[in-house]
Amino acid sequence: MKCNYHTHSHFCDGKENMLFFVEKAVELKFDHLGFSSHAPISKQYDFTLTEEKFPEYLQEIELYKKKYPQLKIFKGLECDYISGITKNFSYYKNKYILDYIIGGVHLVKVPNSDDIWFIDGPKRETYDFGVEHFFNNNPKKAVTCFWEQTFEMIETQQFDIIAHLDKIKMHNQDRFFKEDEDWYIKLVDHAIELIIKKQIIVEINSRGIYRQRCKNFYPSDYILEKLAKAKTSMVISSDAHRAEELPLFYEEAKTKLQSFGINTLVFFDEGIWRPVYP
Repeated sequence: MKCNYHTHSHFCDGKENMLFFVEKAVELKFDHLGFSSHAPISKQYDFTLTEEKFPEYLQEIELYKKKYPQLKIFKGLECDYISGITKNFSYYKNKYILDYIIGGVHLVKVPNSDDIWFIDGPKRETYDFGVEHFFNNNPKKAVTCFWEQTFEMIETQQFDIIAHLDKIKMHNQDRFFKEDEDWYIKLVDHAIELIIKKQIIVEINSRGIYRQRCKNFYPSDYILEKLAKAKTSMVISSDAHRAEELPLFYEEAKTKLQSFGINTLVFFDEGIWRPVYP
């Protein structure tokens, strides 16, 4: 089985139409392809799917499911969690009868403020501005807010896969904090505990590597080792925004997982995530 469930087309911040992804997946002999546009947040964010576009999004997926029966295509969504701002993930799952939900944190709500810290995107300056102006140059406080929002998402929302678990490291590049600091390890360990408790699937995500924004996969080796010991369910994701990105670092991700003794992935089958050797 060769699968990618984390895919962004022109319906959100992806750069190409769905057809390009479908044709590339067929060419590469993928078994499964899942589309996962960013769920709506508010009108100030233009990188998401809009409520008005949902019918077209779903219709186009159905069209390609029928046109390309050799490839199993799925209807998913990547939902951001921001307490008090975003809708419950179950709202989208139930209203649009989606196959699965990916949960993630790209935007961190600043405590006791209306400010939002955008930790993603191409500009490192945006990340740095947040640390400086929203958190008074206190990286520990900023990073802790990211993880606490992640904890809350895991505890309060229903979703299948957690996206790029330690995304907070992307623009850090060892400048504001080190991943082996005790306070950071403590936060990571708590996230792992919650994931294990809730039996959430974790993706190994290669986008940071091929976009040259991060030296390693999401999540880190430390996290992968812990997940391996807990026999946590895993999928490989390229988080593709262009069709050519679908296969990037797929084999390297397999090798990385196997180095920690993870020899089983999961795939979506009739509403159930089932194990399969990668």
